[in-house]
Formats: sequence, structure tokens, C-alpha cells
Amino acid sequence: MHYEKQILSVRLSIRLLVVGILGLTPYAAAFEYSHGTSYIEPLKYSADFSHFEYVNPNAPKGGIVRFPDYGTYDSFNGILDKGRAEGRSYRLGAAMLLYDRLLEPAIDEPASYYGRLASGVWVADDYKQFAFKIRDNAFWHDGKPLTAADVVFTIEMMKKHGAAGVKSALYELGTIERISRNEVLFKTKPNAASNPDLVFIIAGYSILPKHYWEKRDITKTTVEPPLGSGPYRIGTVQMGRNITYERVENYWGADIPVNKGRYNFERIKYDYFRDESVQLEALKGDVIDIREETVSKNWVTGYDFPAVEAGFLKKDLVDISRPWGLWAPIHWNMEKEKFKDVRVREALWLMSEWSWTNRVLMYGFYKYAKSYFYNSPMASSGLPSEKELELLEPWRGQIPDRVFTHEWVGNETSGFGYDRENVKRALELLREAGWEHRDGVMTNIETGEPFIISLIFFSPFALRQETPLMRMLNMIGIETTARQIELSNWLFRMRNGLFDGTARSFEPPNTPGIMLRNQLSSASADSQGGQNWGNIRNPAVDAMIEQVMSARAPEDFYAATRALDRILLWNFYYIPGLGSPGRRLVYWDKFGQPETPARLLRVAPLDTWWWDEVKAERVRKGMSELTGR
Repeated sequence: MHYEKQILSVRLSIRLLVVGILGLTPYAAAFEYSHGTSYIEPLKYSADFSHFEYVNPNAPKGGIVRFPDYGTYDSFNGILDKGRAEGRSYRLGAAMLLYDRLLEPAIDEPASYYGRLASGVWVADDYKQFAFKIRDNAFWHDGKPLTAADVVFTIEMMKKHGAAGVKSALYELGTIERISRNEVLFKTKPNAASNPDLVFIIAGYSILPKHYWEKRDITKTTVEPPLGSGPYRIGTVQMGRNITYERVENYWGADIPVNKGRYNFERIKYDYFRDESVQLEALKGDVIDIREETVSKNWVTGYDFPAVEAGFLKKDLVDISRPWGLWAPIHWNMEKEKFKDVRVREALWLMSEWSWTNRVLMYGFYKYAKSYFYNSPMASSGLPSEKELELLEPWRGQIPDRVFTHEWVGNETSGFGYDRENVKRALELLREAGWEHRDGVMTNIETGEPFIISLIFFSPFALRQETPLMRMLNMIGIETTARQIELSNWLFRMRNGLFDGTARSFEPPNTPGIMLRNQLSSASADSQGGQNWGNIRNPAVDAMIEQVMSARAPEDFYAATRALDRILLWNFYYIPGLGSPGRRLVYWDKFGQPETPARLLRVAPLDTWWWDEVKAERVRKGMSELTGR
């Protein structure tokens, strides 16, 4: 091993000597770039791969696809907290169309990323340094070359002006150095812990054009369609209502391996809706082509019309291989004094009726999610393993004892009537926490204050979902009310702590480190505009998040996620419940699909499908016969 290190040192010295003679910066040409990088598991695709297995590399280009989106938008600047950015110009995400990112995730692997803007990536063993080599042929839609200077500009702007979640994600980033025309080196702060997520976060951000934004104020929202480099440019716009993207004919990245067989539609249109029911009617009326049905009642009862029976409109329950997490669980605002006692939160959890809700309101569609990492190996089960106990033992006495002694089994009742034992135990816990039932009102024993809960939701279906909980809480004297409010108002109240409880999904990625820090850490709760809207401040949670982020081997990573899962569950910050058996995809049968489909639904139709004129004509003729038009 010592001999091998000497050889590597000599090789590096020779490289540095050469680049010194050539007059380059000391780092240039010193890195052994790879075509991709991964975390925990090895890369699936070799350096000479031609395309992902879940695409059709020969998919035809053309046609239009129409999607719905929820709410509205009022800006094309996706790096800010201000306003609501149009989703395809957002700073990151699977639906990003306007920009390119450095690396592209393979959605048939847990955490592997391959070169997109970057032809190569180098990552130090301790993850404290990493570099990207930008492709020579990348260019912006105005024809100007895309270089390392754009990468440096983008990340510097995000560090300085980005949303709170961005600043939190980039907190450990130290320096950004352009080491040649097409190479960028990133280093973490000197005392920062190694963080594998940082590589993937930076690699996933939309890269912005320096020459465009230097002439504009990047700290402000904008309704001016910006310059991009990606597979689509913005076409027609009805601000806040709809938007159409047009395929770029000379897109520089059309034939690189990570893009081959993708981005097949000539035009992609998004219409914005404020209600799921209106979305369903828009689908029936052929205003949109594809949607994910979010309401189980609609899935069971809303598609019994002739177009479905004739096979022109398809319903597919698509199995997913990614973590599902928790679908729209109730979570409490820990800033409110009444929720700070864990006994109170457990009592509220005991009053929940998941089984009744699923049987009656959800038509038996859902499974019971017993983990923050449901549907993944990150989820805890049984009692803690030895590796988990190594992480948990230092916190004994500061976390609930049941983390060590009890398996989390959830709160599955019969689903018929209320569970008397649960109600009895809930009342006992409330009494221990200083609340008692007086004349039909749950009252604080010391202050005489009544226990009141005000829930807010942005979806009427979330409100409907929680009516059984509200009924049960009112039954024991906790005055519980709920309102459905407009999405922008809901976001404002979440960000400013103006709520008691709400429903918000927790859907972790395969590498959830930064997401966990943003949504669950004390630092995020203390940051204005942070995403820890429940204001959870728990040093044990913080410590487990850091263990997740520092893990290098699968056994260490899974031990950390499972230990974190147990702490969260036994603290009753959320009320877990609905876990989906799959995603409910509904679409007009106008499209071709790969033989090996992508398992991540939110990407598949947009990313890998294509227009099929034969199928589309069949639908047109069939619907004309059905409707007489």
C-alpha cells in the first residue's frame, strides 16, 4: 500500500510539472476523470454505454404532449425563495427542460450519476474535493459556448442569493475554482465533514448563462423568458395559466449517452389548475393528455365512462422502485407550546383512524406506511440491529426508551368504529401532560386554557382525508377545525410558522442526506425560509442525519437511516399513514413507450415516451364515433 502511494505521488508530480511547463493552473490535467460517479453502490453503466436501458434510442421526434400542473407560477427565476417559479425553469428536478445540469441521474439505479454537461467527474475519496470537466461542444440557445465560467457563476449566485434550502445545501462548500476553460474544482470548507450529497446536489443544479444574467438582476423574480441551453426553449406563455415548451432542433446534447432516446416531443404544454377535480374533467375533455391521479376515490369511481371502457383512455397502476416515504401525513408545528410534549403528540396519534380512513374514504387503496423511508431498504423494522444500537446508545435517556425496546407497529385499528383502548390511553397521556376533560372541553390543568387545533391544507382532498381525525379529537374535547386555502397562502403560512398542523408529503430520494437536513434539522428550523416547517429541533435527529451523510458503506448508511427513522417515529412528530402501492397514471393512448419502462413515474411520460401517430389516429376516430363529433 505504501509503495502504491509513492507511485501515485510520482505520477501526480509529473503531471504538475507538465502543466507548469504548459502554463496552466496547477490543478489542470491532474485529475483522473470518470464518466460517472455513484454513492454506496457501484455504477451500472460502463464508460462506453450508448444510452440508458429504459429508453428507446430510436424513438421518433414530433407531436405534442399536454400535462397539468398545480397552482400557478409568477416567475422564471428558479433559484430564489421569492415568487413561484415555473417548474421547467426551476433550479433542479426531473422535469427541468430549459437548462442542463452537470450530471444526469440514472433512474434504474439507487444513486448513480453520469456525465451530461460534464464529460467527466472526479471525486476525492473523502468527498472534500471534486471536479467536473465541461464538454467542449456545449452551447447556449443564442449560440454562445457554455463553459466552466458559467458553472462557477451559477454556484456562486446560488450561494449568495439562492433560496434558504439552497444555502443550506451549499453550507459546507468552501471554494469554487475555474482551473481551465472547461474544468471546475470544488472544495469544502476546511473544517467541514465529508458530505457525499454535496457532489450530487451541485451536479443536479441547472447551470445558468453568465453573460445573460450579468445584465439582469438575479435577485429578483422575472416574467421574461430566460436564455437556456437545454432540450427545450420557452414558446407561448399565458402567465400563471399555461406555458408551452418547444424542442430545440440543434440542441447540443441530443445524442450524448444520457440523453439518447429522451426529449422526444416537439412541443410540451403545461396547464395550471387549482383543483384536482378540474384536472380530471380536463383530462376527460381532452384538454390534457396525461396526469397522475392523486385521489383514490377518483381512481376507483371516476373513470367509468366510455373512453376508458373502449381503451382509448388508459389507467395504469405503476409499481415504483424508489422510496415512497409518507403520503400527506399530518405534522405538527413544534413552535406551538401545546405540541412540545411528546405525550401530547402520541395522544393525537392514537386518535388517528388510518384503517377507517383507508377503508371508507380511500376505498382500501393504500397500504400502511410504517416508516419515513417506506418502500425502501432505508426503513426500520423489528428491533434495532447491533450497528443501529452503536449509533443510538449515546443518546439513551435523550430519546424515547421505546426506540431500544419496542418494534414500531403503527396504529392499525379494526377500521370499524373507534378503538376504545386507544381513546383511553390518549386521555391518560393527555392527563400526564397536564390536560384534562372538563365539561366536554380538553383543558390545561394549570392555565384553564382550552386545547384548540387549527389545521390548514392546500388540497380539499387532504382536508377530507383528515375529517376522521378531526371528529375523534372533537369527541374528546379538543376543538379541531380545518380549512383549505390557496397554495400560495399555504406556502406563506408554512414558511412563517402560521399554523398548528398540516399535511405535507415526505418523499425521500435514494440519497436523502441534504433533504433530511433541509426538512428535519435544527439548523433548518433556525433558518428563516428553511424547509423544516414543523420546527423540529432534536440533537439526536441532527446527529443521525450527519451519520447518514458521512456513511461510505451500505451497512453504515442503512444503519443510520433506520436509527433516524426510529427516533422520528417514537417522537410522533408526524402521524404516518398512507403508503401507496404504486402511482396512478391515466393517459390518452396516443404514445409509444419503451419496452423496459422507467420505474419513476414522474419522469417516464415526459422523459422517455414519444408521439405515436397511429395510436393517436385510432383515438381520434374512436372518440369521434363515441361522441358523434
